[in-house]
Amino acid sequence: MLNCLIIDDEPLARKGLKEYLGDVDFVQLLGEFDNPVKAMDIMMKEKIDLIFLDIQMPKMTGLEFLKSLPHPPLVIFTTAYPQYAVEGFELNAVDYLLKPFSFDRFWKAVLKARSMKENPQATVANAEEDFFYIKSDNKLVKINYADVQFIEALQNYVAIHTDQKKYITYLTFHSIEEYLPANRFVKTHKSYIVAMHKVESIEGNEILIGKNRIPISRTEKESVLEKLVQNRLLKR
Repeated sequence: MLNCLIIDDEPLARKGLKEYLGDVDFVQLLGEFDNPVKAMDIMMKEKIDLIFLDIQMPKMTGLEFLKSLPHPPLVIFTTAYPQYAVEGFELNAVDYLLKPFSFDRFWKAVLKARSMKENPQATVANAEEDFFYIKSDNKLVKINYADVQFIEALQNYVAIHTDQKKYITYLTFHSIEEYLPANRFVKTHKSYIVAMHKVESIEGNEILIGKNRIPISRTEKESVLEKLVQNRLLKR
């Protein structure tokens, strides 16, 4: 059993998480709080295994709170801000759920937390599967994350471009965006998701991967560059 807390300043977000948790028999909710400071008392008294933690909150952000804990429990970030994903995973977060998220996406995150609790030596990387399956050409096709270059929306379908070939599958763009791990993929445009490790260069409002040029929308550009470049830009 995982003892958990919810720390989120949005009442509706807390209510939604409680409803999801009501269907999970291996997670027990011990308390909910609208800011991290109020959670400190119960954390001193009870053994907390998992926190569902918002990022943008008054008094202290979720990131600041997590950094302040000498022995933090497992953390699943729940936030509306994708630009903090890289920093969240650098703090060894179990997962990073972008609001609004479905029960399926939530379920994947709590299963990962249970796996890491049962095997304390596990890391986020090896607690997460390295592949997924799609239906394409009347068969189930295994897709390795490492092979994906980018994903393209095609009306009622999506095209998954890999190192080997392009696969067309009957999925919504939103469903695959929600499923893919935020520390590996970034949405650059309303119709494109890019595998960060495949990016070769960035030219203006385009990302180059091989011979492909993937657009970056003006609304996404700041967060895309933040996720891709972070502190990796070498300067004189």
